[in-house]
Amino acid sequence: MRFLPVNIDAFLIELDDLEQTVALFESLTTRPIHGVTELVPAAMTILLVYRPSAVSAESIIAAIRARNLTSTLADDSTLIEIPVRYGGEDLIEVARLLGISEAELVRRHTAGNYRVAFTGFAPGFAYLTGGHPSLDVSRRSTPRTRIPAGAVGLAGTFSGIYPRESPGGWQIIGTTDLPMWDLAREVPALLQPGDRVRFVDVAGTTVRGTYATVPHGSVPPAHVVRPERLVDAAGTPSRGTDSHPAIEVRAVGAQTLLEDLGRPGRASLGVSPSGALDRASLREANRLVGNASDTAGLEVVDGGLRVISRGENVLAVTGAVPALTVTSEAGRSRRQSGYQAFALSDGDELVLGVPSRGIRSYVAIRGGFAIEPVLGSLSTDVLSGLGPPPITPGAVLPVRPIHTGMDAISLNSSAPDELPGIETVTLDLVLGPRTDWFTAEAVSALGQQVWTVTPQSNRVGLRLRGDVSLNRTITDELPSEGTVAGALQVPPDGQPVLFLADHPLTGGYPVIGAVAGYQLNLVGQIPVGGTIRFNPISEFGDLANRESSSVHTSIEEN
Repeated sequence: MRFLPVNIDAFLIELDDLEQTVALFESLTTRPIHGVTELVPAAMTILLVYRPSAVSAESIIAAIRARNLTSTLADDSTLIEIPVRYGGEDLIEVARLLGISEAELVRRHTAGNYRVAFTGFAPGFAYLTGGHPSLDVSRRSTPRTRIPAGAVGLAGTFSGIYPRESPGGWQIIGTTDLPMWDLAREVPALLQPGDRVRFVDVAGTTVRGTYATVPHGSVPPAHVVRPERLVDAAGTPSRGTDSHPAIEVRAVGAQTLLEDLGRPGRASLGVSPSGALDRASLREANRLVGNASDTAGLEVVDGGLRVISRGENVLAVTGAVPALTVTSEAGRSRRQSGYQAFALSDGDELVLGVPSRGIRSYVAIRGGFAIEPVLGSLSTDVLSGLGPPPITPGAVLPVRPIHTGMDAISLNSSAPDELPGIETVTLDLVLGPRTDWFTAEAVSALGQQVWTVTPQSNRVGLRLRGDVSLNRTITDELPSEGTVAGALQVPPDGQPVLFLADHPLTGGYPVIGAVAGYQLNLVGQIPVGGTIRFNPISEFGDLANRESSSVHTSIEEN
């Protein structure tokens, strides 16, 4: 058992095999450790996130070392049958790779029961183990840009089912119509860790299709839902009144989303936290208008938002504050300062210009928006498609009525000292957990060169470009393991991706380090074309080979 640094509040527990991983995850789930906030199990690792203010890393390690690594999962756990139509281009190729017929491949895949070992990649995606030992195939060398929902695939010794259309590199051998993810269910994910699964061949049906491919290491494109209008609970996009206020959206700029502090603690469903990229700015906007700090606001990229107040409303704009203009129905205009609470009368129009520094502005409205949350949050997760759809022109966003007991409005506060512009931003980087997979030259180049944020960046991650690629000494395929916001994942082309709030829960490329948690708000404000320099704040050396106590002394000291 090894303990590898991930961030100042997280580490990776590396175990000998999947059986140990399942056993430890079961133990930590049934007898949780105080202060541990998230567990993300994977093939041979468990990502553990904790609150340093509540528990020390050393005490967590001591508790884990005392745990029994023998699984007690019962054989009478839930058995779920998955009807599959086998066929398609990969079925033929996989059979050829294994030196067997297509019929024999199907027979082996349906021969026994599987176990849900862990979830990840996307909400409702379960990694199934326990299949026929011969079914061991590598992921596709070039992942596809589009795999349909219900696709049944193989990767390594795992089987899995894509819960929704998405990119992916698994070998597809069939499809099922059984939904893996359904928000109408009490538990949206059909397959839960510990469940047993049996695949059933639906005879006589062949599925064939052509899938596009995507280069290694591409950040998956943002999933954009074309929404119907967001309206009040009655379904009426009314003008709004003093008792039922709203704002009507006329323009949204580059992107406008609803975001709060996200969905932490839902890793068992395959759901990553998501939430505002600059959480400090959202909290400050809510404080100014008297809301709870976790109330959802609008996250606006590069300005361009134009809204009309329906009824009387109180707003505040923080983060990358552009020029703010308020125009009344009579045509009288005034300039409005950011980091101040201000009132809008019925019919007033608010326009956000393009910020000169930073990229994301946050608009809070007193009372918050009266929109139904998804899994306890109004955050829009662009990778998984969870949450309200992106805001579009014409949307009417109802506002919750003001109630007694709300905090008083705070008229103003101070803007942050500096937001990123064209100059290079220096970010502290916690090395690990897979720094030892890279050459000494790569580790040196990581901190010595300047990295540019490319236009392929989004809320999933910042795709970076540097003159010197980060080459690896270990080129083996990495079993999927948990990732955190701030992780610097390096695909085979050696150009890293800096994960942001909507990153996948697990990833199969090595992570060379992670931006320290206290700088993630700053990362969320770095624009396309901005430049980054990394400042390693821990020495990796042979850290991965040391005993756990040494590893976590290093984490604590740095």
